[in-house]
Amino acid sequence: MPDTDTPHRAAVLGSPIAHSLSPVLHRAAYAELGLDRWSYGRFEVDEQTLPGFIEGLDGSWAGLSLTMPLKRAVIPLLDGITDTAASVEAVNTVVFGEDGRRTGDNTDIPGMVAALRERGVDKVESAAILGAGATASSALAALSGICAGPVTAYVRSAARADEMRGWGERLGVDIRIADWAEADRALTAPLVIATTPAGAADALAGAVPERPGTLFDVLYEPWPTRLASAWADHGGAVVGGLDLLVHQAVLQVEQMTGRSPAPLAAMRKAGEEALAAR
Repeated sequence: MPDTDTPHRAAVLGSPIAHSLSPVLHRAAYAELGLDRWSYGRFEVDEQTLPGFIEGLDGSWAGLSLTMPLKRAVIPLLDGITDTAASVEAVNTVVFGEDGRRTGDNTDIPGMVAALRERGVDKVESAAILGAGATASSALAALSGICAGPVTAYVRSAARADEMRGWGERLGVDIRIADWAEADRALTAPLVIATTPAGAADALAGAVPERPGTLFDVLYEPWPTRLASAWADHGGAVVGGLDLLVHQAVLQVEQMTGRSPAPLAAMRKAGEEALAAR
């Protein structure tokens, strides 16, 4: 466990990185926990500059948060990764041990589960995923523990379809593949996880059923999305990208500082205020 009374550093790395809310969330946690000598920064780092950046860190560093395009590029630079990170071959968290050991983890997956549980969703009979990118594999991993039946992924290409089939087999999920042209059918599932880029699912807003289940839209800016707004207007439960961001950051703070529980409410409030100010 890190000595919380000595100076420690942490940061988020990625490219582009200027938009990241991670510094806001982690700094709010440090303030609430009284960690006055902890700092959290933001660095523009890509695959080419990542090895040099990590090698240049000194003993004051407690951990790193990683966003795209570094979640897989970092793996060869680590001493080990957790089973959770290995399940999707993606690391969003690096914790530095007192002996200098670098351990990678993925807090996106348990963060998704925690965000859903907070809204009362801890088990569903079936689910749908919109999209098939990196976030979709994390969504599939999260569903492996809470979805009792099939998961249907709506994708745009045969290559993406093959990728999702591969992840389903690896994660032990009964995965079904459907064409994006039929994505409106996804909205009847009891749980829909939208992992698509901003605007990609806007056209589905008019297809929200009269009695929707739960929508987990991983975007947080712009927010609400057209789909999330339509979902809420029909009385459906909506979990947003900020929920995911806060819950995965809570787990990062706990791992990096050794302090638990991390202050979820203070971190969420800081994130909401930062987004409102943009």
